Amino acid sequence: MFKFFQNVSREMKKVSWPKRQELTRYTITVLATVAFVAVFFAIVDLGISQILELIS
Repeated sequence: MFKFFQNVSREMKKVSWPKRQELTRYTITVLATVAFVAVFFAIVDLGISQILELIS
């Protein structure tokens, strides 16, 4: 068990962590994408609801 955590610690030191500016850019990209997809599916849902309401 100790050997495992020692190896994990060693590998984590090799990781290339993003800088603050990169992290901010990635976060904004993810939030914008999630917002776009949410709005897109809300519009699709509204459209399907309206079509089904017209049919019945």
